[in-house]
Amino acid sequence: MSSILDLVGNTPMVALQHTSANPQVTIYAKLEGTNPGGSVKDRAAYGMIKGALDRGEIKPGIKLIEATSGNTGIALAMIAGLFGVEIELVMPEDATQERVLTMEAYGAKVILTPKEGSMEGSIDYANAQVAKGGYLMLNQFANPDNYKMHYRTTGPEIWRDTNGTVTHFVSAMGTTGTIMGVSRYLKEQNPDVQIVGCQPTDGSRIPGIRKWPEAYLPKIFEKERIDLTMDISEDEARAMTRRLAKEEGIFCGMSSGGAVAAAARLSKELSSGILVCIICDRGDRYLSSDLFS
Repeated sequence: MSSILDLVGNTPMVALQHTSANPQVTIYAKLEGTNPGGSVKDRAAYGMIKGALDRGEIKPGIKLIEATSGNTGIALAMIAGLFGVEIELVMPEDATQERVLTMEAYGAKVILTPKEGSMEGSIDYANAQVAKGGYLMLNQFANPDNYKMHYRTTGPEIWRDTNGTVTHFVSAMGTTGTIMGVSRYLKEQNPDVQIVGCQPTDGSRIPGIRKWPEAYLPKIFEKERIDLTMDISEDEARAMTRRLAKEEGIFCGMSSGGAVAAAARLSKELSSGILVCIICDRGDRYLSSDLFS
C-alpha cells in the first residue's frame, strides 16, 4: 500500500497548443501542481527533511524553522507533519492568505515579517531564532538535498518523457534548487541541452522568481550551470499566466507564467527545438491576489 509521499514526483508533462511562436518549436509544461502539496517544492522539502532525519540532525526538542515565500513552506509543513516534526515558517506579511492558512492547516506555526524587508527580512528573522538555540534551519538556499532531489527525480523524468529529445530547459530561479539539479542531470545526458534561467527585470515583483543581492545569493547556485539568463517583466509574467489559464487550461502562479513567457520569446529565435518549462504550482494559491482579476 502506498503513502502520500509516494505521490511526490512523476508529474505529468503536456505540450502547449497555443503558446509557441514557432511551429518548429514545441513547448512542454511539466505540471508540478499535481504533487500532493501542490507545487514543485514537495520534492525539495521531502529530500531535505528525509536527509536531516537520516543524518540524525532532527533531535527531540529541536524545531525546524525556515524562511519561505510560500510553496516551500507548504511542502515543509505537510512533510514535517507526516514525520511528526514541529516546524515554524517565516515569510513576508504580503504572502497570500491561502498560503498562510494552508501551512497552518498542515500544523505549522507561521511567523509574518514586515513586507518592506521582503524575503531577506524573513531570512534574517529565521537566522536570529537559530542563533538563540533550539531550532534547526534546513536552509533551502544552501542545502544540497534541495538540488539533489531534482537531480534524482525531475531531471530523469524530463529526459524520459521527451525520449531524450529535450533541447532547452526553462525554469524560474528562486532558491535555484530546481534548475541546479535538472542542469546537472540533463547535461550529463547531453551537454548540448541549454539551461535557461528566468529572473525579474528591475522593479518587477514576481513571487517565486528572484534577482538576489550578492549577499543573499543562494549558496547552492552555480552560475556556470546556466547557459542563458532571461529577464522577465512582471507585466509579461502576469499576461502569460492569464493566457495559460484561458488558452491552455493550465491554472498556475506568476513564476510559471514567467518561465513560459521566456520559452515563448526564445521560440522566436530558434529554428527548431523541444523546450520544457516547469509549472511550479497551481493558481488557486493566488485567488486572493489581483493576479487573475
